[in-house]
This record gives sequence, structure tokens and C-alpha cells, in this order.
Amino acid sequence: MARSARAVSESGYYHVVLRGNGRQLIFEDNADRGVFVDTAAAQFAEKGIDIIAWCLMDNHAHLLLRDEGLRLSSAMRVIATRYAQHFNRKSGHAGHVFQGRYASFPVDGDSYLLEAVRYIHNNPAKAGVSTAAEYWWSSYHEYVGRPQITATSTVLDMLGGVDAFAAFHSEDAAGRYCFAGGHRVTDDGMGEVASAVLSESFECAPVEVKALPKARRNECLAALRDAGLSIRQIERLTGIGGKTIARATSSKMS
Repeated sequence: MARSARAVSESGYYHVVLRGNGRQLIFEDNADRGVFVDTAAAQFAEKGIDIIAWCLMDNHAHLLLRDEGLRLSSAMRVIATRYAQHFNRKSGHAGHVFQGRYASFPVDGDSYLLEAVRYIHNNPAKAGVSTAAEYWWSSYHEYVGRPQITATSTVLDMLGGVDAFAAFHSEDAAGRYCFAGGHRVTDDGMGEVASAVLSESFECAPVEVKALPKARRNECLAALRDAGLSIRQIERLTGIGGKTIARATSSKMS
């Protein structure tokens, strides 16, 4: 079956997510993280893609990129291949390192761009690892210190400087950001969005939602509705009946 075309951002900004296959670790130590950062930075520079924000977690990576030349796919293909080769050679692992192709979501609008930056930097805090300021493997330190691979000027200019940047990240941003940007999701992109939302917040796949305890199941369904999926789309992805979804997400109906 042919792969669906990726959504194109009018602004050129994309939130990219790479995940370990079967939720496996993709970074076993800081040396692995360093290899990934160096590989990504070199490839993006070669392709003319700006890094706006990034964060590496143990089993996934977030990247916010500006790709005005539409070269993201070729860059990500090289990065994923080269890093997988490194990881398999070092660890003796055999098989796929990443979970399918990378996920990418258009980021359009200044306010949504800022929310995406904050979401990415606050990923360690959301996971209970550390605050953004204490976490080393993200671009937060480049924003409050010296930029190395990240183009920080756009975001800092929008917020009004480093102090405003730090204050913005300390605000309670619960529920302000979703992968689909608050817009309806197309059928071509529904699987990508659903997988990203559920693996990020609930550590499950769409097909696993049906077997969850009722309260947890309903939280997943509400998150999918928040991300812009329709009841029909959720039904197709999870196998849960439309009436059940409607009851569980009645406040999300439009």
C-alpha cells in the first residue's frame, strides 16, 4: 500500500517525532545522544533546514524544524539510517531501531510555534525526569546560554528575550498544545497523529485502547478528540464503537 503524503506547513515549520521501535530505547547513554545530535546537525545544515528546538528522551526525540526548501524527508532518511547503523553496530542490536517512518506535524501560527517550543522543552518535566532548565539534552540551554546548533533568534525575539523565555516555560501550559494544532485531522494523517498522541501521553497504541480500563480508555479517547480526530476516525483506529466514543467524549463534540 502506498504511503500517504505528508501534510505541508504553510509556514515551513514542522514538529518531528522519532520513536524507538516497540518503545525500545534509542539512546543508551550520552555518547549515543551525542552521535544523534552531531548527525542531525550536520545533515540539517547541509539541507538548509533550521533547528528551532529539540529534546532527546530515552526512547524518542522531538525536533522543531524550519524547512522552507522541502528537504525534510531526505534529511530525516539520512539521519535515521546513519544513527541506526551506529546504534546497531555499538549495541549488537539487530533489526529496526525506529518505529516506522518519522512523524511530522505542521506548525502554523506564531502562538502555536511558541507552544510547540515549550512543549518540547518541557518533555522531561512531563515525564517526571527533571525540569527543562535542569535537563541537558535539549535546546533549552542554547536559548538561555550560547546557541550551538539551534536558531534561537526567532523565538527569543517573539518572546522578548531570555528572561521572558524562561518565564514562558515556567507557566502552566497543560492542554495548550496538541500535535494537530487544534485543527481537524485528515484521514491520511489520522494514524500518525493518533500514534503520536497516545504513545506520548499514555504509552499505548491505538489498537490497545479498547482493552484499557474504562477510565483510562476514556482519557485516551478524549485526548484523541482534543488532537482533532473525529469520532469516525477514532472508531476506525481503535475498534471502539462510535456511540461509546461519543459518550466518553461528549464535551469534545462539535
